[in-house]
Amino acid sequence: MGTLYLVRHGQASFGAEDYDQLSELGARQSERLGQYLADKGLALDAALSGTLRRQTHTCDAILQGGGYALAAQRWPELNEFDSHAIIATVHPHPLEKTDSPERYREHFRLLRDGLRQWMNGVVSPKGMPSYNDFVHGVTAALDHVRKQHTGNVLIVSSGGPISTAIGHILGTVPEKTIQLNMQIRNSAVTEFLFTPKRHLLLTFNSLAHLDGAEYAPWITYS
Repeated sequence: MGTLYLVRHGQASFGAEDYDQLSELGARQSERLGQYLADKGLALDAALSGTLRRQTHTCDAILQGGGYALAAQRWPELNEFDSHAIIATVHPHPLEKTDSPERYREHFRLLRDGLRQWMNGVVSPKGMPSYNDFVHGVTAALDHVRKQHTGNVLIVSSGGPISTAIGHILGTVPEKTIQLNMQIRNSAVTEFLFTPKRHLLLTFNSLAHLDGAEYAPWITYS
């Protein structure tokens, strides 16, 4: 039996023109996770990540922080959904800059609405696959891990693919999968046990590497 460590990327650049890059804190979160895993004596058989910059940077920082001599495999199927395309299905006009609590809440209210409709097959966001195809891409990565490995495997992705993986394993309805997605914190770890036949959820959304008062300011969600 192996263990799959599903990690959400470190803090990105929410509200900036280019979200897809880690903040300085996001890089520190990722390096700290690598140090924590190495301090536990955790050996990794393989590492995979999506191809988005915030995902690849997080994965590389974890491996560097832990001193792991691994070359990460890049899997586009682990990329996050396009939140702008999803929001555009329910709000066709450009949103104002997310620079206040009210606009931040509006952004996520619209995202939840768009996600619900996409997952139920009501809307087709521009340039995106159907939700069924999105799920298939995520589960293909899980299947690869089951078939190719028996030890510890690291996957670095985003809230959408991670919550989709959990939802697939637990058989949750779209509304619950969305709720899981919105709870996942930056650099948080979700663990699956796996055999050649199946995955089992072990832990969800853990930040054990940020335990302690000195790391409290490092806990972020976007």
